[in-house]
Amino acid sequence: MRMDRRRLVQAGLGLSGLGLARGARAQPGWAPERPLRWIVPAPPGGGFDLIARLLAQGLSPRLGQPIVIDNRPGAGTGIGAEAVAKAAPDGLTFGSADNGTLVYNSVLYRRLAYDPEKDFRVVGTTARFHLVLAARAGSAIGSAAALVAQAKGAAEPMQYGSPGAGLPHHLAMERLARETGAKLTPVHYRGLAPMMTDMLAGTIEVAVVDLFAGREHLSAGRFRPLAVCSETRLPQLPGVPTVAEALGLAGFEAYAWQALILPRATPDAPVLRLRQELVAVLQDRGVAAAMREQGLDPLPGGEAEFAARLWREKTVWVPLIQSLGITLD
Repeated sequence: MRMDRRRLVQAGLGLSGLGLARGARAQPGWAPERPLRWIVPAPPGGGFDLIARLLAQGLSPRLGQPIVIDNRPGAGTGIGAEAVAKAAPDGLTFGSADNGTLVYNSVLYRRLAYDPEKDFRVVGTTARFHLVLAARAGSAIGSAAALVAQAKGAAEPMQYGSPGAGLPHHLAMERLARETGAKLTPVHYRGLAPMMTDMLAGTIEVAVVDLFAGREHLSAGRFRPLAVCSETRLPQLPGVPTVAEALGLAGFEAYAWQALILPRATPDAPVLRLRQELVAVLQDRGVAAAMREQGLDPLPGGEAEFAARLWREKTVWVPLIQSLGITLD
């Protein structure tokens, strides 16, 4: 999930409503007196990192303090999550989390250094990555229905590319296979970049990619989009049906999404202030445009919206992971 950092950060400069003078206070209440630390459970340059840097650029002037990005990659976001869980609960340290951190890891790993239900308070969701079922340009597979028909009729399970076991892309394809009866088996890679390289080379024929990472290949015609895993069609791919439309799978949705979390013992005042400012930044037209240009959706919302999202995710993905017997330790 790498992209041009300068392009995204520059897109956020001069954002409407965010140009408060350094040290200004948007609202009374909790105000940090020292720089803040944003723990990102991934290396610099990827989707996690770039979303954090864009949002930090908007949050910093609103909170009157600089925000330092602290990259803590590893263990399927577990190293960063543990660092957030063990941080001082003063509102000055928070971190990014995703589906894996808060939903998948509890069943993917037998031992976790954090408890996703007991160790965090959620400030709110931040962004959503759209997932796209795609084939390489030279493939004879021209539609999602053709893919399913071929995979059902094959003597051996059809291989597909996965950027890693237990990632949303992998689980979306496994859900599709489960609900259609298609015989599919993953070829796991260490990330999207090597997977897409092999897809371009013809080593693998189909995969679920995300719009953020794969948009250039999709727009250039190197990947052929067969269906989107979103609830509705995407403005970036208006002629591409949803999986629900293409395959008659009512209610089929799959995304990669992120949220902002704090240590569980953090008091209400900093949580409410951070939530207020995060929502304001996500609702800013400039930030929203910068995200959507890269194939992301801003996701402003508080605890109620997050609780509903978490319940839906657990209902769908936890039983699927358990039935597949996937473990990562």
